[in-house]
Amino acid sequence: MSVAGEKYKAERGGTGETVKIVVNALILALIVRTFLFQPFNIPSGSMKPTLLVGDYLFVSKYAYGYSKYSIPFAPDLFSGRIWATPPERGDVAVFKLPRDPSVDYIKRVIGLPGDKVQMINGVLYLNGTAVPKERIEDYVTTDEFGTETHVPRYRETLPNGVSYTVLDLDPRSFSDDTPVYEVPPDHYFMMGDNRDNSTDSRVLGAVGYVPFENFVGRAGMVFFSVDEGAKAWQFWEWPWTVRFDRIFKVI
Repeated sequence: MSVAGEKYKAERGGTGETVKIVVNALILALIVRTFLFQPFNIPSGSMKPTLLVGDYLFVSKYAYGYSKYSIPFAPDLFSGRIWATPPERGDVAVFKLPRDPSVDYIKRVIGLPGDKVQMINGVLYLNGTAVPKERIEDYVTTDEFGTETHVPRYRETLPNGVSYTVLDLDPRSFSDDTPVYEVPPDHYFMMGDNRDNSTDSRVLGAVGYVPFENFVGRAGMVFFSVDEGAKAWQFWEWPWTVRFDRIFKVI
């Protein structure tokens, strides 16, 4: 074989190996995304102060088992969940919006199937009992003009001992007083930690009760975070826009 032929064969072999590596990497990424961990970013402030706009987090896909929504494009291969483990009260979970499954939401699990949930004067009640709510230091934010805003912050502790902080922007907002919600079987009641700036299960026409099948996974850890308004792909701005104190923050 000529030198030119040998060179062509080597180049063709190198291209083939590159294609194989790329295909294998894509398959591996698909397997990890479908069965293990999926990255999500936070686009709104409904989960402040737990999650901030600009946070990027990993969601555990295996935490609750698998439904059709665990698979990209949600093919209608089966109904319900396999290897199911029910969510626990206090989990921060990603789910598909019941009225539009193409939309991902992230909220905290507050009510379990059969629970009665109500807000009275800004206090959360579960099955007729008030959830302990302790005032702690204000949540302080700074706007783009450098003006500080202080928001009342509280610590709630659920019956199973899970404790987290919530914000109460307006002590007289419409969402601080609600009717009693009775969670249907195999459904969950989800709420944002930023109580007056969260469209959640309290708004039955927008979110309502979330079927177990719609759960995508449990939020686990923030792996990257940039300031609100910054873009993660603008790496040349990272030294100034990255919130280093939030990287590897366990949720």
